[in-house]
Amino acid sequence: MTDQAPNDAPQRDPLLDALRRAVQAAPDDVALRVHLGQLLLDAGRTEEATAEAAAALATAPADSSAAALMLAALQPGTGSLAEPETAAAPTTQAARPVPEFDWHAAEQQVDHIAEAAFVDDGATPDADPSSAWSPESSSVTFADVGGMEHVKARLTASFLAPLANPELRALYGKSLRGGLLLYGPPGCGKTYIARAVAGELGARFISVGIADVLDPYLGVSEQNIRGVFEAARAAAPCVVFIDEIDALGQRRSQTRSSSVRGMVNQLLTELDGVDGGNDGVFVLAATNQPWDVDPALRRPGRLDRTVLVLPPDAPARQAVFRSELSRRPVEGIDLATLAARTEGFSGADIAYACEVAAERALMDSVATGTPRLIGMADLTAAVSELRPSTGPWLDTARSVVTFGEDDGTYAELRAYLKKRKR
Repeated sequence: MTDQAPNDAPQRDPLLDALRRAVQAAPDDVALRVHLGQLLLDAGRTEEATAEAAAALATAPADSSAAALMLAALQPGTGSLAEPETAAAPTTQAARPVPEFDWHAAEQQVDHIAEAAFVDDGATPDADPSSAWSPESSSVTFADVGGMEHVKARLTASFLAPLANPELRALYGKSLRGGLLLYGPPGCGKTYIARAVAGELGARFISVGIADVLDPYLGVSEQNIRGVFEAARAAAPCVVFIDEIDALGQRRSQTRSSSVRGMVNQLLTELDGVDGGNDGVFVLAATNQPWDVDPALRRPGRLDRTVLVLPPDAPARQAVFRSELSRRPVEGIDLATLAARTEGFSGADIAYACEVAAERALMDSVATGTPRLIGMADLTAAVSELRPSTGPWLDTARSVVTFGEDDGTYAELRAYLKKRKR
């Protein structure tokens, strides 16, 4: 091959042209591409050789021949992949050191081909678990809760009266800590009454469910529980409401899961306040299945007080009807009659009855083309279509108090079932 001037265009080489066509036909053939790059490097066409080396490495990043070609192309004067046989160097001359590969220069050569392998997204894997919980304020008070007078009285004795009377609290040595288990049929206002406690106390409120805590990775669920209580202690006075406590604190004798056992143990530790004082942290837990809660959670100093939240009585049912209908166009509603016809209904049942009545009025308005108000007939028809959802729970509860072991925890439930003759 004849020499060419530095500024002259490279002469056409039939062999190189043939190899280029072969590479275009088989772009993933690394060996063929490396061979083309070596010939280009031998011809002094370094930039083209570098491009072929980069393409080969993009196809096969671990290929040693492609890496050697890139090294030879980026280090001027290193020559081909295999040094041609020449006369042996004098024995007194030290062997030429192998040049160190300049990775920075290599990145500059190929940084237009691919994005960086790793990007710092600013994640903080060791973040404080308590930072995930933001205590909120509650605007609900006992005035917003219809009926439930016995529940309010128990909550007042446990939390409200000691906080409102600091002198008497100090005299009787009553601490600002404690736990209370609310149990009863679903849909009867356990969450609502917990928010009302926070509103009466003027305290912050944290609501916790199984989905907020449970994590598939070992130890993270326990860390989440610890974070809840750390956030509550920092925001004291604070009400921590644990919904479906039977899922988080189920009987350890009934499970073989180490993760469930770990959650229960961590919950016991936090309720005891071993790592920090729980003064000003009020724990309310709710469940529909109190017989599935681990007995250790109901020992003194933990969730030691139990309150039965029954289906709303007549005044409470009137209050629920009034609340649900206050946002709808109604006329001629007799709340006392509705309350009398919904004995055993939960608050959720009553809310659904109001929804059905509104739907009847809406569809009638669509059919006639004239909007009308929701009347007593709509609500009476809606109530007659429904059955109380509390029935199955009460049947289960009757079996538990009749045939199960009862240490007196369910005395209130037993009296209620006897009164209702279930």
